[in-house]
Amino acid sequence: MTDQAVDTDGSASGAPTPGGAVATADGSRFVGRHRELKELRADIDRAGLDTLSGRKAPRARVLLVAGRPGSGRTALAEELARQLADAYPDGVLRARLTDPDGAAVPTERTARELLDALGAPAPAGADEDDLAGSLRAALDGRRALLLLDDVTDGEGGAQVDPLLPDTPECLVVAVSAGPLTGIPDVRPCTLGGLDTKAALDLLARSAGSVRITVDPRSAESLVEACGGNPAALVIAGGWLAARPKAAVADLAKQVRDCPEEGAADSGLARVFQHTYAALPAPAARILRLLSLAPAGYVDPHTASALAGCSVSAACATLDDFVALGLLRAVASPLPQYEVPGCLVPLLRELTEAQDRPGEVQLARARMLERTVRLLQSCRAVTEPDGSTARKRLAGLPRALRFPTPRAAAEWLRIRQPALLAAARLAVADGDLDTLARRLMAALARALVAHRGTRDAAPELYAIHQLVLDVAERRDLPREQAAALLNLADLDAQTGRTHEALARYRAALDRGRAAGDPYATGRAMESVGGAYQELGDWARAADWYGRALAQRLARDERADAARLHGRIATTHTYAGRYGEALRNWRSAVAGLRKTGDVAGRARALSEMARVQEYAGRPEESLRTCQEAAEWAREAADVRLQAALQVRLADTLERLGDPTAAGLHRAAAERMLGGEFPEVAGPAPQHREEHHNEDGPAASAYEIRSTSGKD
Repeated sequence: MTDQAVDTDGSASGAPTPGGAVATADGSRFVGRHRELKELRADIDRAGLDTLSGRKAPRARVLLVAGRPGSGRTALAEELARQLADAYPDGVLRARLTDPDGAAVPTERTARELLDALGAPAPAGADEDDLAGSLRAALDGRRALLLLDDVTDGEGGAQVDPLLPDTPECLVVAVSAGPLTGIPDVRPCTLGGLDTKAALDLLARSAGSVRITVDPRSAESLVEACGGNPAALVIAGGWLAARPKAAVADLAKQVRDCPEEGAADSGLARVFQHTYAALPAPAARILRLLSLAPAGYVDPHTASALAGCSVSAACATLDDFVALGLLRAVASPLPQYEVPGCLVPLLRELTEAQDRPGEVQLARARMLERTVRLLQSCRAVTEPDGSTARKRLAGLPRALRFPTPRAAAEWLRIRQPALLAAARLAVADGDLDTLARRLMAALARALVAHRGTRDAAPELYAIHQLVLDVAERRDLPREQAAALLNLADLDAQTGRTHEALARYRAALDRGRAAGDPYATGRAMESVGGAYQELGDWARAADWYGRALAQRLARDERADAARLHGRIATTHTYAGRYGEALRNWRSAVAGLRKTGDVAGRARALSEMARVQEYAGRPEESLRTCQEAAEWAREAADVRLQAALQVRLADTLERLGDPTAAGLHRAAAERMLGGEFPEVAGPAPQHREEHHNEDGPAASAYEIRSTSGKD
C-alpha cells in the first residue's frame, strides 16, 4: 500500500488507477525532506561501478527510498518523481509490489500493469519471463521513470531485477523497508522522523496554524511524542481538527501516556490507539473490519457489508475517518477510499483481539456476497429489456442496481483492482466453496459483458488460474478440468491454438479422473476444434468422432446432431464431400427428431453448399429449396434471404437467369436491399458455457455445450 503521504491535509498523494498506479503528488502540498531529496538527485549522476571500470552502464540506475510504512517514503518518492518528470519525457510509471496482506505481487502482474501504462499490452496468457522481456523491449530507447512502491522487504532485489530496463536512459525509484539485495550499486536513502519545522508545518495543515503558533512548545512536544512520524502527525492533526477546543498540550500528554500494544512504531501506535479509543463502538468496529478490504480499497458497499449497516451510514463513517486521517479519499467519480498501509497491521491486531473468528468470517462472507450481487447487477444491466436477467435486476434493492450500462461499466473499471483482489481473497484459505465459485463466475461474466473476451483476457486468465491453483493444491479433478477448459478457451480465442490444444488435453485427463462426462465430452470436442483450427482435418474429424460416440451413448441427440455438423464441416475442408454429405444427412435426421426447425434449415443449407461443391447442382437446388421452406417455418428471415441468394446463384449456373432474378428480388424485399452473404464452412470450435444468466467465461459447473454450426 502507498504510505501515508506527507501531505498538508492527510489525504492521499493521488488516486489509484485500475492498473494500480498512483497519480503524482501535488508538489505544493509536500513538506520537509529537503536533505533527502538533494541526496537522491545527486545519486542519479553519481559514478557507478560500471562507469568506474570504464564500461557503459548496461541497465537503469536504481534509487532506493528506505523507511518504515508511515514514514512518508512514498510521498518522498512521488515528490522526487514530480521534480524529475521533465527529464523523463516518456512518462512516470508506477506499480505496487506488495499486496495489503504482505504477499509479494507476482512479476507477471506488475509487468502487465506497466506494459498497459506504456500502451504496449502483452498477449494474454504470456508467462512471467515473456512479460518481463516485453517490458524491457518496450522501454528500450525510451526515457522513462519507474516508481516501484512497497517492494517486499527481504526479497526486494528478486522483485525489482526482472523489471529493470536494459537502458541507462531510464531511472528506477524503489520504495522499501530495507535494502535491495542482489542489485549492485544501490545506496539507500533511509528515512527517519521529520525535522521539527517540517513536522510542525504538517501538523498545522491539519489542526490549523493558530493552535500551533500560540503554543509552540506543546506542539513540539506532540511532534516528539509522535516521533516525527508523518502518518502519526496526520492522525494527531485530524484529532485536533475534530475538537477545536482541545488543547495541543493535553493531546501531547495523552499520546505520551498511551500504552503501546505490540505495534512496531511507537509514535504511530500511540497516536492511533488514542484516536481509536475515542471512536464510538460502531465506528470502531467498522474501522477494525476495514483490514479485510480487498487490496485496501474501500467503498461504501464494502464497509456496509463488512459492518452489516446501511450504505448511507457506512459512507458517513468513512468520511469521518478521512477527516481523522485514518483513511484516504481517492480522487474518483465514485466514493472510493484507501486504507493506509501503515495502519493495516494495527487494525488486524485489533480485529484479532476484539472480534471473534466467527464474526470476522461472517463479515468477510457478507462482503464477498455483496460483491457477487453487485457483479451480477453489473452484468444484468447489459441484457435486453424483458430478459430474465433484467427482471431479476428490477427485484434488487435500489442500492444494488446500476441505472445504465455505462454506469455499470464505469463502476467495474474503477473497482477492478479491488474486485480482482476479492477473487484472490475468496480462495486465500485454499478452498473453493460455493461463494468463491459464484464470485469467480460473476466477475468473469461481468468482464466479458462490458469488455468482451479478448479485451478482458488478461484478467480472465488470472481468475481461472486462481481456480486452477487451488484445485491442484486440493486435488479437485473436476474443478481442474473446468479451469483448464476455460483457460484453453481463452488461448483459443486469443490465437494461442497450440497452447489451447495442450490445455484441452490436460482437461480431458482431469475430466476422466473425475468421471465427469460433460467435461470429457467438451474437452474431446474442443481438441477436435483445435486441430481444425490448425488445419489437421484428419485429427479434427477423429476427435469430433470420439465426442460424438460419447453423446450417442448418452442419447444426447441435439449435441450429437451438432457434432455430425462439425465432422461434416471438417470433411468439407478436406474435400471429402461424400463423407461430409453423409454427416450432414445424419445431422438433419437428428435435428428432425429433436424438433429443432431452425437448426434443420441451417443444416440443409450447408448440405446444399457441399452438394454444389461436389458438382451436383440439381441436388443442391432441391436441398436449398427444402432448407428455404424450413427457414420460413422457423421465421428466420435472414436465413430465408440468404437461401434465396443461394438459389439465385445456383439457378444462374443452371442457365435460368429469369428465375434467379426472382429469387434475388425476394431476398432484397426481405432485407430492404441488404444482400446477405451465406458464409461457407469455418472453424467453430470455440464455445462458451451457457446458463440462464448468459455466457460465462468461468463455468465451474461444467455443462454440455449447446451451440450450433
